[in-house]
Amino acid sequence: MDSSKYKLFLKKINRFHLTKIGLYHIMKESKTEELIMKVIQVDNPIEGGKVAFDILKEKLENGAKTLGLATGSSPLEFYQQIVESDLDFSSLTSVNLDEYVGLDGDNPQSYRYFMQENLFNKKPFKESFLPRGDKDHAEEEVERYNQILADHPVDLQILGIGRNGHIGFNEPGTPFDSQTHLVDLDQSTIEANARFFDKIEDVPTQAISMGIKNILDAKSILLFAYGQSKAEAIAGTVEGPVTESLPASSLQNHDDVIIIADAEALSLLKK
Repeated sequence: MDSSKYKLFLKKINRFHLTKIGLYHIMKESKTEELIMKVIQVDNPIEGGKVAFDILKEKLENGAKTLGLATGSSPLEFYQQIVESDLDFSSLTSVNLDEYVGLDGDNPQSYRYFMQENLFNKKPFKESFLPRGDKDHAEEEVERYNQILADHPVDLQILGIGRNGHIGFNEPGTPFDSQTHLVDLDQSTIEANARFFDKIEDVPTQAISMGIKNILDAKSILLFAYGQSKAEAIAGTVEGPVTESLPASSLQNHDDVIIIADAEALSLLKK
């Protein structure tokens, strides 16, 4: 890593009084190339959102045009920082990770609705793409969305992480070379998302998701993780073996990953 770039990175990040910045050195199988995963500890999601926004501004200054976006609670403070900023996103494109199958975009539990309410209605992009959740045309949508991703390479991909280590809706066992696909959701994922629905029976059992290869094709990746429930997944992502049984471990194969997490989410790291 270029030392001058890293010093600049530290200077920017230290403005937020972080308690820990860790660099995890990962040797690739060839043993000739070393990758560095940056892990930033923050006190809470509000601080995490501010750190992420500062990183976003740097990416935009360096020419980023397409953002890969995620839903869920983890990126909400980051989106709030964007909404409250004076940055103009009208020349930028966004592509979202995933969408439930069987929910139309007007359903309050759909990810399209989530994005409209939390970001797009307040900070419009030039173009914003999300998978369509039409269950009668799911296979056609997979092909359409893969083409969208090919036409709009992602500069910065935002991720959360599931308790089982999923990224997007790529559940354990998903091949690392997967592209956009139809997913049968893990029972653990259904149970984790049931809090957003009136009853667990209302939670969709399928989704359309970017594949792991789509995610790894992004130039840079920024992952949020908060709370003790994410600690095991984060430990495996950073320090564990690279295995399809933990989809997020695939991030060890990427050369520009930043994890923003609180102390609880980082509590099982050994280093």
